[in-house]
Amino acid sequence: MVKMKRGVIEVITGCMFSGKSEELIRRIKRAKIAKQNVQVFKSSLDTRYDEGSVVSHSGAKVEAISIDHPEGIIAKIEDGTEVVAIDEAQFFNDRIIYVIEFLADKGLRVIVAGLDTDFRGEPFGPMPYILSRAEKVDKLTAICVICGDEATRTQRIINGNPASYFDSVIMVGASEKYEPRCRTHHVVLDKPDIFHR
Repeated sequence: MVKMKRGVIEVITGCMFSGKSEELIRRIKRAKIAKQNVQVFKSSLDTRYDEGSVVSHSGAKVEAISIDHPEGIIAKIEDGTEVVAIDEAQFFNDRIIYVIEFLADKGLRVIVAGLDTDFRGEPFGPMPYILSRAEKVDKLTAICVICGDEATRTQRIINGNPASYFDSVIMVGASEKYEPRCRTHHVVLDKPDIFHR
């Protein structure tokens, strides 16, 4: 009897500057050391450092295929691929959920990295659905730039001030626009107060 290889979905999540891309790159390198065939994908919206690579804030990098829509991953999967890594998954539409599940159902190891919450502190795009389907989830934290405690939130800064709740959810940037913050020091201007309407 032939035993089918079991697929798996692993998610690396957390706020900005928590080391998600660094951990994704580490897992990719380990898979390559193990002589596994790996393909790496990233959203074409992520243009911060290098359009043809996944790059961590510390400068670690690995080559990646930049794609506009989730189906682009399926179209570019090569025969013999065993591991698929996807960075910045929060930037994709909900079809990424089904692409990831399709790959795992075919027996591939799928490693996904992305922000679990947006600058408002609310679930970001398809990430909650990906998290709920994963066999393994690692939630990383950063250090709050205000108090030094564990940071679980991403603070958006515009002209030196916290962003408004009504600003666009997607705004690509790094330390010039974002800071890691703890719950206490995370500020969102104009956030609706659901208990005092």
